[in-house]
Amino acid sequence: MTNVAIIGTEKSGRTTLAANLGKKGTSSDITLYNNDKEDVKLAFVDSHSYPKTLKSLVTALNIADMAILCIPPQGLDAHTGECIIALDLLGYKHGIITLTRSDSTHMHAIDELKAKIKAITAGTALQDWECISINTNKSAKVPFEGVEELKAKIHAMAEKIAAEQAELNSLPARVFIDHAFNVTGKGCVVLGVVKQGISRDKDKTKIYPMDRDIEIRSIQSHDVDITEAPTGTRVGMRLKNVQAKDIERGFIISDKEIVSTDYTLECTLSKFTRKVETASVLHLFVGLESEPVRVEKILVDGQEVKEAKPGTTCVLELSGNKKVAYSKEDRFLLANLDLTQRFAAYGFSK
Repeated sequence: MTNVAIIGTEKSGRTTLAANLGKKGTSSDITLYNNDKEDVKLAFVDSHSYPKTLKSLVTALNIADMAILCIPPQGLDAHTGECIIALDLLGYKHGIITLTRSDSTHMHAIDELKAKIKAITAGTALQDWECISINTNKSAKVPFEGVEELKAKIHAMAEKIAAEQAELNSLPARVFIDHAFNVTGKGCVVLGVVKQGISRDKDKTKIYPMDRDIEIRSIQSHDVDITEAPTGTRVGMRLKNVQAKDIERGFIISDKEIVSTDYTLECTLSKFTRKVETASVLHLFVGLESEPVRVEKILVDGQEVKEAKPGTTCVLELSGNKKVAYSKEDRFLLANLDLTQRFAAYGFSK
């Protein structure tokens, strides 16, 4: 199964495209659209609360294995640029760039925009991503022209992703939770995605950062009961020994996680941010969790400094208030919510 994030600036056609690609399901600050009618099962995540909040964008990207970046005919605005920076900082491997209003744009203008995108994405994780023209206008003379081509490219990419997911099945199971609620007669139900390993019905495991013993009572995917869920599966799980009101987005079902309120990260700052200073407040994202943190110390080449400049590598010691669960391999994002381009850096725990 492949999970696809559909992202972009406002009025980029992302929501109309998502609704065309799948059937609408759970909706909060993100909306899930499911397509289980074909051999390749797909779930599409629309980060519809972006750009108002970064959380929906990062959530969609960290749920997904592939991204579709939607760019409207007016071209590259600040939020499109911010999406490109987010994808680059996350080191995103799989994705497609779509120009979403081919029905109302001259071919010459489309070629010019493609050239601009190629120049801007050079040297980033997106530099080899294919850029195609579609329309997301159901009232166009040819509604959704180019979307069938897009679907074919998604399916081809999904085959590569499936092979990568299969290699992760031997690892200990980790499930990222994005929604939790109580169902009458069934108790606590969580929705999420298996990020690695195989999660099984009746598994006795834990939920973090609560560090509480739980049991998986049952598992569904696309409303079908299953006994095991391999890497990449979008799941609904009934859990024993925990209540939905105690679960937040970003909680992890796993046998073992690191839990902390303070972090020491080896970071690379974006070239498109401002300097980071001690005592400044940043917003930390890891997995589906997020919280504000304070910069307590900055080290460059082992020496303590007062600031780190854009594009440099440094070690940041950060303090927060909320317990967060993560693994050593998880990639952290840092953001400065006071800036126009909010993403500041990525890093890994030391």
